[in-house]
Amino acid sequence: MFIHHPFEVPGRLRSMDETEALLASLREKMVREQIMARGVRDVRLLEVMREIPRHLFVPPDLVREAYQDNPLPIGVGQTISQPYMVALMTELLALRGGEKVLEIGTGSGYQAAILGRLARRVFSIEKQESLAPRARERLRSLGIDNVEVIVGDGSAGLPREAPFDAIIVTAGAPDIPQPLLEQLADGGRLVIPVGSSGMQTLILTIREGDDYRQEDKGGCVFVPLLGKHGWKWSDRPGTRGGTCAG
Repeated sequence: MFIHHPFEVPGRLRSMDETEALLASLREKMVREQIMARGVRDVRLLEVMREIPRHLFVPPDLVREAYQDNPLPIGVGQTISQPYMVALMTELLALRGGEKVLEIGTGSGYQAAILGRLARRVFSIEKQESLAPRARERLRSLGIDNVEVIVGDGSAGLPREAPFDAIIVTAGAPDIPQPLLEQLADGGRLVIPVGSSGMQTLILTIREGDDYRQEDKGGCVFVPLLGKHGWKWSDRPGTRGGTCAG
């Protein structure tokens, strides 16, 4: 599917009203054909994904691809996840509005923006120092002031703010990091891709006292989670992008 650059019309530039109308229509099409068609039903989530301007979270030369059904590179070997994967992982958190959420892997800030609209407070950890300021600026420009972006090793979680009602990891890990399980509140939900370098399984973990119930939510492929409790630099796999498999 080819999408014309939103600011291009043969022979002239689009007006701001035309551009905004086009982008809104692309977001609606994304939600309808990529997300709802695959079974995502959370009404609050769908509305937020219609509102958040995904094109602001991609490099300028990829704006025309922002609403397509695939992840996109954002620099330093990282990606913005496929829209459906963002929606699926967020829906699995079952957010109702009063939660404290931990996100591992800020990236562009798009997933954090979605979470910020759906939860009470969000802490987002990014290992790549160059990405964090850009994500903060994008969130600030959208008036999302309940998200704190922190530079650090996300595989260790954020003990000072634990426990969390929900934890979402937007990078693939060889195993579920023990610190994240320990920082999950009773009744809390953790969503993380787990597996090898070429393929992971999206795992939903629900804490029930001292027990952790796990559910397999299907295959996926993500960039690697680097850190003390993730992949090491020496054995890190090749970079890919947050997308469903098959």
